[in-house]
Amino acid sequence: MAAKSEHQIVSSEMLPAFSETANVERKQDLSEDQTEHQKAGLGEGIEPISKRQMKKLMKQKQWEEQRELRKQKRKEKRKRKQLERQCQLESNSDGSDRKRIRRDVVHSTLRLIIDCSFDSLMVLKDIKKLHKQIQRCYAENRRALHPVQFYLTSHGGQLKKNMDENDKGWVNWKDIHIKPEHYSEFIKKEDLIYLTSDSPNVLKELDESKAYVIGGLVDHNHHKGLTYKQASDYGIDHAQLPLGNFVKMNSRKVLAVNHVFEIILEYLETRDWQEAFFTILPQRKGAVPTDKACESSSHDKEFATAEGGLNSDSSEEENSRNEQNSPHEEKQDKENSSESTVNSVPQ
Repeated sequence: MAAKSEHQIVSSEMLPAFSETANVERKQDLSEDQTEHQKAGLGEGIEPISKRQMKKLMKQKQWEEQRELRKQKRKEKRKRKQLERQCQLESNSDGSDRKRIRRDVVHSTLRLIIDCSFDSLMVLKDIKKLHKQIQRCYAENRRALHPVQFYLTSHGGQLKKNMDENDKGWVNWKDIHIKPEHYSEFIKKEDLIYLTSDSPNVLKELDESKAYVIGGLVDHNHHKGLTYKQASDYGIDHAQLPLGNFVKMNSRKVLAVNHVFEIILEYLETRDWQEAFFTILPQRKGAVPTDKACESSSHDKEFATAEGGLNSDSSEEENSRNEQNSPHEEKQDKENSSESTVNSVPQ
């Protein structure tokens, strides 16, 4: 009886320890199961990577790997540029400037006027074109070796409004006389020569004591002869540039305002009309020297005559060849006709 009670006491003492061990083991098993389940869940949740995504990841990886290489290349580029600049400075140490060497400028006494009195005859699109042409004239005169006395007269209306809106710096332009008055109000009539392609008079030389007027009109030939008429009405001398004496063009002889302006600047420098025309005229005009144009036309005529002669000779040869071949062709025709007759006989 005593032994039994001792056994019960021992078992009752060991029971809590055993239950704790069992609980720990059960918890470990549960945590392992949960971990495996989570892993399985994560495995199921991950979608397969597409080829495009894989390429993207590979590129990203390569970009990261080459970061140091790119950094090194940038350093090398900077060093190379520094060396180039240093070499340029050393080569220019003799006093020559890297900028364009500007020779001594000699201002001409010739007055060149753009007459802007045709404002009401132009639409806004053409006003804007005229504004750009005036800008070009101003820029070319500023960089010319023999700049002229530049005048912009009858300045107002749409042109002034467009310049105020799109080119506010015009008020600070240098070496130009911008006036709202008409040129006839402040320049003597005997000094004026209106440049117009409709004039029968052809310029031979430029007189630097005169004031030459260019019509500030972009009209696409809607107002043909208008500048000539105005010059005649005012009793002003008029003339056209000697374009026809030196140049043969595919298009009409009417030039843009800036082209006339630049040709005069070029002539003042070179004193050669042909060189001035071919330096300034745009390629789209198809300009060729008149002597070459005559040579090409005569060459074309000779070629056409020779070609005609060759054609007549070849036609004679062809006729004789046909005469020689005619008996043979007749024989072939007979054979063909007989062959067709045989094929047509009923079996």
